[in-house]
Amino acid sequence: MNILKGVGVALVTPFNEDLSVDFDSLTKLVDYNIENGTNYLVVLGTTAEAATLSDEEKKQVVEHIIKVNNKRLPLVLGIGGNNTLEVKKQIEEADLSAFEAVLSVSPYYNKPNQEGLYQHYKLLASTGKNIIIYNVPSRTGQNVEADTTIRLAQEFPNLFMIKEAAPNILQYFDILRKKPEGFSLVSGDDEYTLPVTLAGGNGVISVIGQGYPKEFSTMVQLAFEGKVKEAYEIHNKLVDITRLIFAEGNPCGIKVVLAEKGIIKNYLRLPLVPASEGLYAKIKAEMAKI
Repeated sequence: MNILKGVGVALVTPFNEDLSVDFDSLTKLVDYNIENGTNYLVVLGTTAEAATLSDEEKKQVVEHIIKVNNKRLPLVLGIGGNNTLEVKKQIEEADLSAFEAVLSVSPYYNKPNQEGLYQHYKLLASTGKNIIIYNVPSRTGQNVEADTTIRLAQEFPNLFMIKEAAPNILQYFDILRKKPEGFSLVSGDDEYTLPVTLAGGNGVISVIGQGYPKEFSTMVQLAFEGKVKEAYEIHNKLVDITRLIFAEGNPCGIKVVLAEKGIIKNYLRLPLVPASEGLYAKIKAEMAKI
């Protein structure tokens, strides 16, 4: 599955003023990323505000992205939740013919222990589908520890990758040191992308990357080539905007960036709200510097 290497972007869902899905802007967003070096697209992740989309809207978004992409880039589909049997059923019933893999977030709110997390992914692995483990403790309330990830990677080859977003970068490095051959790790934290890639990671599934696909993909490619100084020049140029877009939660910040670039309109669905005037002004000022 080396096809999922480099910069994957977790696409936002653009909305119109009436909060209906803005398919014209979604077309622009997909084309913008394809034309500027993004390596693969992640559909219906957290950044897509998937929790606020109806089943019919999810279906429409998926169909639209498949059509616009037209097989130009590999696709990954987000399917996750905290009801293991239901997630398994959704994966089994989904038409995954256009997708390379499923990105499945660890169960949130329930706060299972490590054995529970292991059993959850073991059951998902039984579907036989290619699955990316997604560990994001800041959202789920529970960390998938490095030893649990390694255990899963060793036992189930179709659990072939982890999107790691633990707050402690040492956990990334522990997985990279201990992982079996054929298992890959991508950063789930934009700011950790460069050091994690230099340490042996396969890049990132990014939020900021969809706003700056050319810069971000160039940085990751330089890291693959071992051109550390040149890669860090790009990292340092983007680090402030990367921090700003998460200052009031995701995806309110990246929607400011994309709105300022004329790709989408700046609307979110409750319970999320647009960035405050102060944050909007800071992001706009930082974009001018870049």
